[in-house]
Amino acid sequence: KTVEIGLLTPPLGLNAYVAAAQTKVPLGTIFRGIVPFLFMEIVILILLLAFPQITLFLPDLMSR
Repeated sequence: KTVEIGLLTPPLGLNAYVAAAQTKVPLGTIFRGIVPFLFMEIVILILLLAFPQITLFLPDLMSR
């Protein structure tokens, strides 16, 4: 999740720069469009840190 957040946000923002180059859409527009997704990524990261059992749910089912 942290890598995904890093690839969306400046200064790295590699995914945003690639999307802007391929679609010829201004970079500012790309970054404004990313904001809701970035917010949700941060919420998911907080949930995963607060409740690590979420990440262990499926592996626990497989080990039974």
